[in-house]
Formats: sequence, structure tokens, C-alpha cells
Amino acid sequence: MSSPALLRLAALVFAAVSLVVVGDTAGKLLTSGGVDPFVVAWSRFALAALAFLPFSGLQRAELHALGDGRIVLRGVFIAGGITCILTALRSEPIANVFGAFFIGPVVSYGLALLVLRETPSPSRAVLLGLGFFGVMLVVKPGFGATTGILFALGAGVFYGCYLAVTRSVAGRYRPRFLLLSQLVVGAVVLAPFGLRAPMPDPDVGLALLIGISAFGSAAGNYLLVRANRIGEATLIAPLVYSQLVSATVLGVVVFGDWPDAVALTGLAIIAASGFGSLWVYRRQSAGTG
Repeated sequence: MSSPALLRLAALVFAAVSLVVVGDTAGKLLTSGGVDPFVVAWSRFALAALAFLPFSGLQRAELHALGDGRIVLRGVFIAGGITCILTALRSEPIANVFGAFFIGPVVSYGLALLVLRETPSPSRAVLLGLGFFGVMLVVKPGFGATTGILFALGAGVFYGCYLAVTRSVAGRYRPRFLLLSQLVVGAVVLAPFGLRAPMPDPDVGLALLIGISAFGSAAGNYLLVRANRIGEATLIAPLVYSQLVSATVLGVVVFGDWPDAVALTGLAIIAASGFGSLWVYRRQSAGTG
């Protein structure tokens, strides 16, 4: 993969994870304001599925693929991850939640090696570990055994599994079909919980936040599917750490959560991990090209 292609991949992943953070920021505003996380999660999937369906290009021949076990499992994983992270955001600062959430790339990397049989790279494994160490510096002040942090860790495990399954099916199905399938599966799985939870009184602000929550997450995951068609999961995993940069910036702008010196050091380490992974991948590609 050439340098321009790597830069495009990095930009695509950053755009994807930033859109997800925008959606989750709206979700935090909703859940911290008293809206049940299941209502937010279910509405996110249901509204995005309805809005995206006319643009998905769904064909009758693709309907049977909705029964593919990997497609269903992928939808269950992302539904579980989003529900867990929305539950965590209800009580925890956004940077701390995304810090714990970043167990996900480690899970994705391990599954890519064990299940997908991708070739291991010691240098990339070191860089992934370096990025995770940076995450620990960011979340250290609030990284305790609280219920919210445990939900954030659960979200990260779900998300790591989702990334690995996405990699296994990304070359088999169209990106638009993959996005639609996860939205449909998520909406169906969460419907019994979302419809049974207490519904808030509707107003313009509530509708706007629910819309941002739904479409930010959907657009981000669509771009992430496209990224998985371009690069290996073991390359994309460290780049996903850039999500913490977006989470920290939005935490400052929206919630006034300023990172301290230790957290800023962690962000620098995370950035070094991401750029280092690109550099290592370019060297390895040049050596085999």
C-alpha cells in the first residue's frame, strides 16, 4: 500500500471514529438527562435503518444474507457495544469511557490473529500495546471498578468482536448492505427492551439529539466498513485509537472536561502509536513489494 493510500486510510478511519464519537456525545446528553439507554440505542438503530433503506441499494437476492450467522452476530455485537457504552456514558466522563472502551482494538487484533489467521507483526503488536498504555494514562484518574467503567469495558469487548467479524465479511458483501444489515439486526434485537423502557416526552431538542445519535453512529460505521475493505484489521486496530482524540476534544467543548498533563501525555503516545503503525506497515509493504 503506497503512502498516499495509507494516509487516505488513516483519514477514513479518523473520520469514521469521529462521527461515532459525535453520535455518542449526543447519546451522553440524552442518557445523562434521564433518557433510558435502551431507548437511545434502539432509536439509533431503528431510525438509521429507516432513513438508510432507500439508499442502501438492497436487492432481493441479498435478503437471504440477512440469515448469515456472521451477519447476525455482527449486528448483535454492535448492538451490545452501543447499549453498553450509552449506559456507561450516563454516569462517567466521556474520555474515561472511551479509554476503557479501547480494550476493543486489542480484542480485534487478537481475534484477527487467532480466528482470521492474519499474519502477526511483532512491531505492530508493540505499537498497539504502546497505544493502549497511552489510553491508561488518559483514564488513570477515573479508571476504577465503577459500574460505568465496567460497562465501558464490556462495550470495548463487543466492539473488538464486531471489528473482527466485519473484517471477515467485508470482502463478501457490499458496504451499504453491511451497514443496513447491522442496523436492521440491532433494531430487531433491541426492540423488546427499547419499546418496554419508559419513553420521554417528545420535543424538538430530544428529536435533534436522537437524530444526531443515530446518523452520526451510522455514518461512522459505514466509513469503517469501507476502511476494512482497504486495510487489514491488524493495521486498522491502532488507527482506531484516534477516536480518543475526538472524544477528548468533544469532552472539553461539550462537557467542559479538560484533560490534565498526564492525559495529554497519553494522547501524544496514542498519536505516536497510530502514526508508527502506518510507518511500520509502509516499511513492511516496501520490503515485500
